[in-house]
Amino acid sequence: MNKSTTHRTVTLVFYLFFTLLAAGIFLPVWVLFIASFKPGEDLLQYGLNLDIHLSGMNLNNYTLLFFGQHEYWRWFFNSIILTVFTVFGTLLISSFVGYGFAAYDFKGKKFLFILVLLILSIPLEVVMLPLYKQISSWKLMDNYAAIILPFLAHASTIFFFRQYLLSIPASLIEAGRIDGATEYGIFYRLIIPLMKPAFSAMAILNGMNAWNNYLWPLLVIRSSQKYTLTLGLNTLINPYGDNYSLLIVGSVFSVIPIFLLFVAFQKYFIQGMMAGAVKG
Repeated sequence: MNKSTTHRTVTLVFYLFFTLLAAGIFLPVWVLFIASFKPGEDLLQYGLNLDIHLSGMNLNNYTLLFFGQHEYWRWFFNSIILTVFTVFGTLLISSFVGYGFAAYDFKGKKFLFILVLLILSIPLEVVMLPLYKQISSWKLMDNYAAIILPFLAHASTIFFFRQYLLSIPASLIEAGRIDGATEYGIFYRLIIPLMKPAFSAMAILNGMNAWNNYLWPLLVIRSSQKYTLTLGLNTLINPYGDNYSLLIVGSVFSVIPIFLLFVAFQKYFIQGMMAGAVKG
């Protein structure tokens, strides 16, 4: 077998593998989409499945979603607002911190960066109780600030920005200082334009985390009017009520914002992830 044949065989195997992988990832979404055209009783009786019976499929669930009496759209826009503010705040604060680690030398820098790495290894469940007590002492319970504030300086985002910024030559920063730019001016005018791939990658990942966040909002939010979409949809899981029609079609629409977020930033996503992964 010559090299050309071997190369084609390997390429074919890779194409087949990733096609099957993509199909496996897409399958749950397809099952959910099919279920959105079925009555909620079918989900309760038969569960999610790939059975397609055109006679039993209709648009009633979508009519209920857009014209029914429920709080779905309130939850939806609550999540939109929280996600936007969380992503914007996290990118701003974390980029400041990452830039500080990458561009400046100061006393205790290595120790502080080690703390960032240690925080990466600590799951939320470990710090949930002291964080809850802190938020409660600040009287921020049942407030959106309780969801946003604890995660603005996100350890993994700081680490990623620091790794990415190490690729920027120090001479660029020095040139900005020689030209009379302030430290903030250097960051906003020189550094941020170079960080578009990194911002795009982190916008997608932090946006997904904020949109799908469930456990922490469950602890700090009390009012149903302030529920995020994940909390609201969870209240529909009730064997004694007829809410499964709204639950299924609402779950379909909950995927759309993340899909649009990826489409908006996918141009730089791979570039940013690769750059942040290989710079040391």
